Amino acid sequence: MGFELIIETALGMQNIDTIAAASSRVESLHFGVADYAASTQARTTNIGGANPDYHMVTDPDEVGSRGVHWGDMWHFALSRLVMAARANGLRPVDGPFGDISDPIGLEAQARRSAALGCEGKWAIHPSQVEAANRIFSPSTTEVERAQGILSAMEDAHRDGLGAVSYQGKMIDLASLRQAETVVRKANEISAKA
Repeated sequence: MGFELIIETALGMQNIDTIAAASSRVESLHFGVADYAASTQARTTNIGGANPDYHMVTDPDEVGSRGVHWGDMWHFALSRLVMAARANGLRPVDGPFGDISDPIGLEAQARRSAALGCEGKWAIHPSQVEAANRIFSPSTTEVERAQGILSAMEDAHRDGLGAVSYQGKMIDLASLRQAETVVRKANEISAKA
């Protein structure tokens, strides 16, 4: 039986490396954003998502106007969770998005966590399942590009090269590992479908 652990306190985040390595039965780390927010005394009552108070303003332009750029107040914690999970061979999973009336906000948060390396996201309402499955599954375009990288790197290896150009971009062994990850994930999803 495997363990799926939720990191949902400041103490848990402080000790995340020890927690991630605590047992060979640990399979994944999940971000419990609401309890984490309460634990850190964050000034929010949302479960995940944006906070209008977490923003930067630009310098004034020539007429004195300033732009506002919202930030992701959960970025550090989620990045930290991904790092600890991956360093220990675990799956990182993003926590819930509480505003079930905001599918655009859910998609934005899910895309950010997928970009950071999370493999999934909690769905706390049936309306969130389709978006989570779609966002955390490699697209056809991503898979085709990854397969092209694998082929180009196979040719490079045969020619004794460590790096080559593919679609106008340099690719190397790190590109190969990234492409292998995309193809492996797509194959795992296909096998379960």
